[in-house]
Formats: sequence, structure tokens, C-alpha cells
Amino acid sequence: MAEENVVVEMTDDEGNVFYYSEELVIQVGEDNFALLVAIHDDDDEHVHDDDCDCGDDEVIIAKIIINDDGEEEYIEPTDEEFEMVSAAYDELMSDDV
Repeated sequence: MAEENVVVEMTDDEGNVFYYSEELVIQVGEDNFALLVAIHDDDDEHVHDDDCDCGDDEVIIAKIIINDDGEEEYIEPTDEEFEMVSAAYDELMSDDV
């Protein structure tokens, strides 16, 4: 079975659209959380330098829920959920060493 490349589109409060690649899904209890890595447009004219904080290697964690339409939706986890997912990720990575 071929691995599917999932691209997630997110919009901030100001209407800016950002794209992320779903790199990993971590299950914690009954919930699934996605490790999302920012995708930057090659046409982006912004030059990344030591002073920029634009998140060139931005990685975020999003909780995956099923919305009212039955589709997956990515939302911000609570602080407690974030800590649990971070701990699960650290444990997963230490097992791979």
C-alpha cells in the first residue's frame, strides 16, 4: 500500500493561508494528533536569514477531530494534550534509537 502524502491547509485569524505536510500521526488515548511540518512555496520571495522568525522549519501539533460533516479537521490541542503528545513523541523517538 502506497504511503499517502497528506497536505493540510490552515488559515489564521487574519485570513493568511498556510500549508503543512502531515509527517506523523500519534495516538494518545482515544485521540489522534498530527505532527505537521510547514510547506514553503518555492516562489516565496522572503529570504530566510538568522534574524527571521518566520518558522522556516515550523513544526506544529494538531488534534485530529471529525467535524459535523464527517470530515477530519485539525485543531489546536489544549496545553494538557500538547504535553501528553510531546511526551509520547519523545518516547517514540527514544525507542527508535
